[in-house]
Amino acid sequence: MNRDVEELGAKVLHQWATLGPYDFVNVVEAPDDATIARVSVALGARGSAKIQTVSALSIDEFLGALT
Repeated sequence: MNRDVEELGAKVLHQWATLGPYDFVNVVEAPDDATIARVSVALGARGSAKIQTVSALSIDEFLGALT
């Protein structure tokens, strides 16, 4: 999966195996929303993964957006 994500223009930063509703959690960094959309569609189309995308800001970015 990591190689596929990188070929699509993003980078896997962290991966965890989890217990609960999801078996794995991957933190992926992409330069923009269009890139992560491409990653999600390409990997989701395989039918072997259920993908949930959550956009995140650093605390400094979040606080800056409030001013």
